[in-house]
Amino acid sequence: MRRPLVLSLLLLGACARGTKPPETIPAAPTIPEPPALPTPAATPAPPTPGPLIAAAWPLGERVRPVEGTHGVVVSSHQLASDVGVDILRRGGNAVDAAVAVAFALAVVHPVAGNIGGGGFMMIRMHGDTVRALDFRETAPSAATRDMYIDSAGVPTEASLTGPRSVGVPSTVAGMFEAHRRFGHLPWKELITPAVQLARDGHPLDGARSRQIGREAERLARFPASRAQFLVDGEAPPPGTRFVQADLARTLQFIADSGARVFYHGRIADLIVQEMSRGGGLITRQDLARYQVKWRPPIEIIYHGYTVYTMPPPSGGGVTLAEILNVMEGYAPLPPFGSATLMHLQTEAMRRAYEDRNTLLGDPDFVSMPLERLLSKAYAATLRAAIDPRRATPTAAGSGPGMPLDHPETTHFSIVDAEGNAVSCTTTLNNDFGSAVTVTGAGFLLNDEMDDFLTAPGRPNLFGLVQGEANAIAPGKRMLSAMTPAIVVDPGGGLYLVLGSPGGSRIPTAVYQVITNMIDQDMPLASAVTAPRIHHQALPDVLHLETDGFVQPSIDSLDAMGHHVEAWSYKTEVNSIARTAAGWVGVADPRRGGGAAGY
Repeated sequence: MRRPLVLSLLLLGACARGTKPPETIPAAPTIPEPPALPTPAATPAPPTPGPLIAAAWPLGERVRPVEGTHGVVVSSHQLASDVGVDILRRGGNAVDAAVAVAFALAVVHPVAGNIGGGGFMMIRMHGDTVRALDFRETAPSAATRDMYIDSAGVPTEASLTGPRSVGVPSTVAGMFEAHRRFGHLPWKELITPAVQLARDGHPLDGARSRQIGREAERLARFPASRAQFLVDGEAPPPGTRFVQADLARTLQFIADSGARVFYHGRIADLIVQEMSRGGGLITRQDLARYQVKWRPPIEIIYHGYTVYTMPPPSGGGVTLAEILNVMEGYAPLPPFGSATLMHLQTEAMRRAYEDRNTLLGDPDFVSMPLERLLSKAYAATLRAAIDPRRATPTAAGSGPGMPLDHPETTHFSIVDAEGNAVSCTTTLNNDFGSAVTVTGAGFLLNDEMDDFLTAPGRPNLFGLVQGEANAIAPGKRMLSAMTPAIVVDPGGGLYLVLGSPGGSRIPTAVYQVITNMIDQDMPLASAVTAPRIHHQALPDVLHLETDGFVQPSIDSLDAMGHHVEAWSYKTEVNSIARTAAGWVGVADPRRGGGAAGY
């Protein structure tokens, strides 16, 4: 792996790898140094400085890597990860475990785990090619281009809360198709753990109690949600045994009858009845017509490693690929946390998001220049336009807003004893999706319609100002930032499985873990816990995780013309990497996830 060379950086007093930086670091000069040119391979590298991480950064002490000789599961809830490992122990493969984990998350992580949403899955069977499964939601047949704009041309809140915000749910169809093609254990056996968790209940932890509390007002608007999630209008306290009888019954139907009962049978009837009560648009025909799609994955070579990720309607895969391609030209990279590195990464992110927001959409509806966007030649043109000393302001847009703090998605990564791997991201979009629970069925519905261009020039939930390629149309899949990824090493061996929740912040988080391992030679735990940056073109703000970076780096970024702001944790990169002894899994300590191995 490459190690960064010592550059003439602005920052002095860098610490040795693995130690805390000194308390006092000399102030940065006003004008930063440009990045150094790559050093010829024959030139010996001088000693490597350590990463420039603030002394107050807490996550390194919170991480708990889990090793597994045979297999590892990492998800947003320890109970779901335990379910997945139990499936692996019983002879299931990674896809079997993925199905079991996905349904378990619908019970124990209702803020984002779901059967009323959708997502993407990357699958690599041992010795086989990587496949990409698109089970993204679709717009109902009655959806219209301007359905979220009132008579005065002002966007309404209907794309975020209530039945009109719901896209056709697709998680059940996706899991059923993945199992049909690659599963080993019987379908019913994979759903039974989720049935038991819903029927018998499980202790509600502090993280999930707080999530319910944050959204108590929205949930209280809908009778079935109020009954399922609230006690006297408030979140159940931590330690409460959380029982979901209606959801248990629904899951049993799915265990017994597969996806058909959801799209053609009793559950479909309950969904349509919920739509009728609240003015939603989904019909029996919309449910019956839904189809998952197998798509060729995006494949990017980065310093000899092959990164596989989702194509559109994921915008995340193209965004990740552009950032990787641009940054590959700066090898070897400056040290982690240096202003020089963060400046270059920011400018690569800016350009990738400009393309994402203007050019991408559902490939069944729009034509996209993917071959050009993914090419090394195009990356070279983007890189040539980056000023090594100054920020490049994003072209003015129309009043982009700031992303909300807690929009929710969930990601899990799985590797089994044969080296089969699954990287899967599913979502409801907002916390608890639309906040609508299907009466009598016990599951939440998504609010994915907000991921479309709902109003020209206006930001969506994540602050993204998008283009006409992502305008609403009946049957169309909305653009997504979900970026499940699988990385293969130069010798063809499985190297890394990862992904994250976090809306528009997902591609940059996935990129940073990949580059931390490949370019900065960090072990997985350090790569995941290192502080993160994010820029998405609009708003034209460089976000840094609070207390993550040393002040001289921040001062230098300000001097370069970046508008720097601090924010709290927005992502959760749940990852698995190969080790000499087998596998290591890391549940990102930014949230309440868990890893399990055997």
